[in-house]
This record gives sequence, C-alpha cells and structure tokens, in this order.
Amino acid sequence: MVDEGVALPRLARRLRSIPPTIFTTMSALAVRTGAINLGQGFPDRDGPTSVLDVAATMLHTGHNQYAPGPGVPVLREAVAEHQARHYGIELDPQSQVIVTAGATEAIAAAVLALVNPGDEIVVLEPFYDSYVANIEMAGGVRKPVTLHAPDFRLDLDELRAAVTDRTVAMLVNTPHNPTGAVLTDAELTAIAELAVEHDLVVITDEVYEHLLFDGRRHVPIATLPGMADRTVTISSQGKTFSFTGWKVGWVTGSPELVATVLSAKQWLTFTNAAPLQPAVAHALRNEESFFEGLAKELQAKRDLLCEGLGRLDVDVFLPEGTYFALTDVRRYGYADALEFCLALPERAGVVAIPAQVFYDNQDQGRHLVRWAFCKEVPVLEQAIDRLSAASLRK
Repeated sequence: MVDEGVALPRLARRLRSIPPTIFTTMSALAVRTGAINLGQGFPDRDGPTSVLDVAATMLHTGHNQYAPGPGVPVLREAVAEHQARHYGIELDPQSQVIVTAGATEAIAAAVLALVNPGDEIVVLEPFYDSYVANIEMAGGVRKPVTLHAPDFRLDLDELRAAVTDRTVAMLVNTPHNPTGAVLTDAELTAIAELAVEHDLVVITDEVYEHLLFDGRRHVPIATLPGMADRTVTISSQGKTFSFTGWKVGWVTGSPELVATVLSAKQWLTFTNAAPLQPAVAHALRNEESFFEGLAKELQAKRDLLCEGLGRLDVDVFLPEGTYFALTDVRRYGYADALEFCLALPERAGVVAIPAQVFYDNQDQGRHLVRWAFCKEVPVLEQAIDRLSAASLRK
C-alpha cells in the first residue's frame, strides 16, 4: 500500500485532485487494529461450489493464456442470454457484449471512451469513488445531482438543471451504492427523457441488479423508449455470485457504443481472467438460485444490522437494495463522519466507511456513515455487540 503521507511531485496533474481510495485506508485500519471490517463490501463466504469446480477445471485443462480481447464467446453468449431471460433485451453476443476486468474497468473504459476534456457528465451523488477518478482522468467535468436523505430520491428539477449544452453523458447507478436506493419508474423515465431530448449517453452501473429487497424489481434503463441505442449497461458477477476477487464484469449496448467502449478497454487490461470467464458463464446459466437466495439472506442481514444500529441513537436509513446501509452520526458530537470512522476501530473494534468521501456537496454527506451487511450473521452480531458496549460519543 502506498503511504498517503508520501509526497508525489512527479504525479500527473490530472491525478493530483484524486485522493487515495477510502477503501484501502479503512481496510488497512481494520487489519492494523484487528477490527471487524464492515467497511469494504465483500462477503465472508464464496459463491457456488459448482462455479469453483468449473474454474478449477479450466485452470488444469489449458485455459490459461490470453482470452480474446472482447471476452470468451461462451461468457458473452451467457451474458446475452441473461439479458434476454430477465429483461427481454435481445443482444448479439458478438457485437453487443464485451467482458471487462470487473465493473470498475468497464466504467473507466466507458468514461474514457465517451468523455472529452471539458465535457460535462451528470453523476448521481453520493457516488462510488472510482467515478470521480475516471472523470478526472478523462478531463471531464462532473455535475453532481444529490439524492437527498432521508429517502434518497432523485429531485427531477435538480436533474434537469444539471444538464447543459456541454453535457454528453449521465452516469447512473441503481440499485445505488452507498444509499441503497432503487430508482423508481418515474425517476428512470425522467432520466431517459432527458437523454433523448439532449442526445446523451447513459452509462448505467447495475452491479447490484439482483440484490433488491421487499419485492422490488430491477428495471434496466436500456428497456425504456429511445434508450436501447444510447445506454452503456455495466454489470458484474462479483456481487451477484460473491466472487468479488475475480473481477469479471461486462458491458452491453448497441454495437456502436460497445465498439466505442472497447476502443478504450483494449488499452487498459486488453484481456483478463481467461480460466474464470467460462466459470462465470456456468454461473449465469446454472446458478440463478444462488443470487435469489442471496437476496433473501441479505434482506434478513439488513434487518439485523439496521435494527442493531437503530438502538445506538443514530438515524438509520433502510436500504432498498445493495448490501450497504447509511446512518447519521451527528448526535455523537463529531465534526464529520471521517473523524468518527477513524476513531471507531479503537473505540469499538469496528470499521465503517465515512460517506462524505462520496460527495462533492459535503454538507449533504458530512455526517453519514456506510456499513456493509454482507457478512456472516455471527460477525454482524459481534459488531453490534461491540458497538453497543462502546462509548461512541466524542
């Protein structure tokens, strides 16, 4: 890990305004203090054994050299089948699907391919921190539109006001990290109508598409009128099948947009995870019951954690999807959530993420903390016990 205190005089200007990712900082703090890590979003348990078996077979049967740049055919076909089966989206796997090194690379490639220096891109705030880095590296100008607590709904007037004649794209995330909000049909329709009216591309991060609660359903914005040819849809197996370390994701869309994204992606990783891609194809075709069960488990874990946090004199915002929950910690007397989170491992033996790092409008997120509930139940119970026993007030 790079020491954050080290001076970097040779660092390119486009990177100087980008702070180190908060996940590296807080996960290192968890290791150093022996705290329970409810910060970084990775599960304690791997996904289906059958998927591991396919990956092992691929490793031992000569599938260890470069995969085709756009991805192995069997995975591209499985992604196309998934989109048709779940959403009625018909795709040509040869020209409308590419495989990426997780959704992180997919987002980077989309932004680098579509955004010129000075172009504006509308982003829903709070935003995953890699969005900021990608837009900065592309030389773009981000225009945040805030999802306001307590319900984290999209203000459509603010959205319309953010679009100017310099806007080229909107970067949308639903189900939304870190708020857990799921965009409504009305919100998606407003985004689509703006995109059509102003000839914008929508880059949509849908990695939590199967992790929704309380009977909600995921609606890809690509299915709305006028959006099939102007949407870059991004997803990944990491959250869906609990193999976050594999970093296998994908991009789908029109042949033109997919080729545009591939123009940038080919110069990033070029290709990745050759023996893992057939295993992901197997997961998409044979293990849908896994993520159906995972969503039910996560809903119960959400309730467990949120009920526990609710007993700690903080406001808890119940998420509609993903595996994160936000709380407001103002009543504990801290100036901001970062100060609270830096003190938390020593005070309670638990690590969480200060959500203010996901905001340009700091006043909106200064007092919010993100907690991950994708852990085993005993881990969550122990974390709640530690928090309950600790002195959390400043």
